[in-house]
Amino acid sequence: MSKENLWMASMDKGFSRDLTELMQFPTEGIFSTVLAKSENYNYTLMCLAAGSDIDEHTSTKNGVVQVLKGKGKFRLFDQDIEMKEGVFIFMPKNAPHSLKADEDLSILLCLTT
Repeated sequence: MSKENLWMASMDKGFSRDLTELMQFPTEGIFSTVLAKSENYNYTLMCLAAGSDIDEHTSTKNGVVQVLKGKGKFRLFDQDIEMKEGVFIFMPKNAPHSLKADEDLSILLCLTT
């Protein structure tokens, strides 16, 4: 069975992953891996090296960021949000946002229609 067919089969039956085992912090930049994806949703684990940032951008989907590990700053519209373990951020579609990792930072990004 191809890798894509295995992935689709697990999507139909459900699955679990230990996110701490999947975390990989690069020496610089961003590591990301898609955990689950369909036309209606996309769940991505993102690990940012300390000092990395993502410039302001928007998304055509609603988004949720859940901080799993580390610290940083998240800017949503004109509001600065402290990122630390356990923080939940909801972003409506087309909301301008950006982030900066003050230390190695891991987030779960969920995009939905």
